[in-house]
Amino acid sequence: MFGLKRDWTVTLPERYFTFEDYEGGEARWCPGCGDHAILTAVQRICRDEQLPPEQVVSVSGIGCSSRFPHYMGTYGFHGLHGRALPVAAGVKARRPELKVWVATGDGDCCSIGAGHWIHAIRYNMDMTVMLFDNAIYGLTKKQTSPTSPKGLSTNTHPRGAWLPPLNPTQATLGFTNVSFVAQTVDWNPVHLHATLKKAYEHKGLSFVRILQRCPTYTDKVFDDLQSDPRKILVLEHERGVPVDPALDRVFPTRQAHDPSDMGAARALAARDDVFAIGLLFQDESCPRYEDFTRRGLDMSVDDKLAGLDAALDRFAL
Repeated sequence: MFGLKRDWTVTLPERYFTFEDYEGGEARWCPGCGDHAILTAVQRICRDEQLPPEQVVSVSGIGCSSRFPHYMGTYGFHGLHGRALPVAAGVKARRPELKVWVATGDGDCCSIGAGHWIHAIRYNMDMTVMLFDNAIYGLTKKQTSPTSPKGLSTNTHPRGAWLPPLNPTQATLGFTNVSFVAQTVDWNPVHLHATLKKAYEHKGLSFVRILQRCPTYTDKVFDDLQSDPRKILVLEHERGVPVDPALDRVFPTRQAHDPSDMGAARALAARDDVFAIGLLFQDESCPRYEDFTRRGLDMSVDDKLAGLDAALDRFAL
């Protein structure tokens, strides 16, 4: 080009991904649903990390949250109710290089999927698991879920839920080989993004419980936390979730917490006077199951056939 100075030229990468590269179909969640914020945070992380869309997989079960793969411009698997985690584990076992995001709800994970939840934590395969906790079965129209607060009126308990709710964070901290547990809220996108980014960077299974608003069925369930920000306890530590200075005015209640202290993490998860957000626990030394399942992935077809023949020969007469 005439008059163009040489030092003005810019060398662009062979492939550069924009936010739009991670957008799938138009999200059909209700206006005001917290799922929108979670989707945006994940797409932003993928963009910032410049992850090739074909190297990203989002996996889900059944529920409002589980529509997540449809709205990501990546590979996705919309599975059966409660079965998101075994599907994700299968993907990671045979394609360990892929970046796996799991979207599951409080009903999908903590009820019908509870058995898979326990063992997925124990397997500790490298994936980011996001528990969208809105304390209700939303997609099937307002039934009591495992995390519904006692007394909440639902279609299955019109006079109020009878039992105290399950605490997913407290439960997860009791599972064998747990390596990463964090909490955040959908109505603060700064902390939500920072928490999911910290989870993505962890090598192992990252379990992130997200308090997620349902404007249709549980629009009041988190009112106490939203109306009184002092009830949100922000955890601070040099190895924890980075806390943006802008949150000082939003969430004034702070506490230093070492994420290697399991006892302190369990105590924080059990508190009902405040809701702790940030990194509760992390242990990067926990074994990861894909380190074992990846064995043999480099075998040729001939080697696999020879191994199969050798195994079958043992049963030949």
